[in-house]
Amino acid sequence: MINYSTYLHKTATEWVTFVHGAGGSSSIWFKQIRSFGAQFNVLVLDLRGHGNSKPALKDAFNSKYTFDSITNDIVEVIDHLKIEKSHFVGISLGTILIRNLAEKHPERVQSMIMGGAIMKLNFRSQVLIKLGVVFKSVVPYMLLYKFFAFIIMPRKNHKKSRSLFVNEAKKLYQKEFVRWFKLTSEINPLLRFFRAKDIKIPTLYVMGEQDHLFLPSIRNIVAKHIKSTLLVIEDCGHVVNVDQSETFNIQSIKFINSLA
Repeated sequence: MINYSTYLHKTATEWVTFVHGAGGSSSIWFKQIRSFGAQFNVLVLDLRGHGNSKPALKDAFNSKYTFDSITNDIVEVIDHLKIEKSHFVGISLGTILIRNLAEKHPERVQSMIMGGAIMKLNFRSQVLIKLGVVFKSVVPYMLLYKFFAFIIMPRKNHKKSRSLFVNEAKKLYQKEFVRWFKLTSEINPLLRFFRAKDIKIPTLYVMGEQDHLFLPSIRNIVAKHIKSTLLVIEDCGHVVNVDQSETFNIQSIKFINSLA
């Protein structure tokens, strides 16, 4: 089972589960735990190969990572903790996993808060991925990761987010990075399906106004999906929970409470 931590509220019955992105870990939610923990039970976890979820022996013989298999890791944890339903908060690639979990197990998802959501790869991001596929086995993965982090979070005010993700990515192994990178082969058809299907679960997309790669597609989705809402935060890049943590926390908690 992947590594996880819980923060239990004395009286609350609702859960909020946090899912980080590729190269990150549960530590990226350090600015959220206290705020959310004041009202809810909180679950944070490390996706396989990240943080304290070290590669398992069985993974050494199974190089095939899929979005379904990684989503199942999350389900295994909430099953183990006997969490019947949870609100889910994700950042970047974590939003794809949450959306996939909602597709497979809609009865387990009360709402989705999608920070820096990835629901479509534009031309520039597809070129980046193709470059990564070509060089992933020959270029040290940290050079690739730093390059991607700079393209996604290029501005001076994104430096804190960039540094946080780069420092977390240093804990990965080259083989683990390559396994995760192979997920890109299934990402386009999956995202196309997510855009086409309105799952009708209350969803708040929290995007930075400077998230140039991913914000335009989210505007289109929110215009078509009836239970989706978009919050665009000014002076903010891709990693909204770090760049503008206070606004992210206040608005996300307000959204959850509005569903009661």
